[in-house]
Amino acid sequence: MRLWFCLMCFIALSASANNEEAVDRVLNSLHANASEANFEAYFALYSDDAVFIGTDASETWDLQSFKNYAKPVFDRGTGWTYTLQDRHIYFSPGGDVAWFDELLDNASLGLTRGTGVLVKTEQGWKVSQYHLTIPIPNDIARDVAKQIKSHQALQ
Repeated sequence: MRLWFCLMCFIALSASANNEEAVDRVLNSLHANASEANFEAYFALYSDDAVFIGTDASETWDLQSFKNYAKPVFDRGTGWTYTLQDRHIYFSPGGDVAWFDELLDNASLGLTRGTGVLVKTEQGWKVSQYHLTIPIPNDIARDVAKQIKSHQALQ
């Protein structure tokens, strides 16, 4: 009985490690394909009902809207490059949903944070939601908030 329990624990841990590696590969591929402006490979990593939330408050796109935004950028061959600094991956009890947070470096924005959700499908793990933010240090948050309010008042 004890051997059976140990075997089941080993299988569960192995599946968890395999899922974590698979999710990590999807996210690494997402960033690599964006950097290489590989439109087809990049968007193949998203679920059909995916949502992308950008850094601007107006940027909440369904998949087709996000493709429409990205297509001209990718067609120029530029894409966007975010270099991974740190990542944490978590799983639902059933192991079919994963969520993550990651710190990324970008040449123009500096330190950014990506968060999101992946779902396990018959085709493998797919990004269901990706949210890109710019973390603001607490010491300057009030000043940044004032700038945002001022900017919004001008619109």
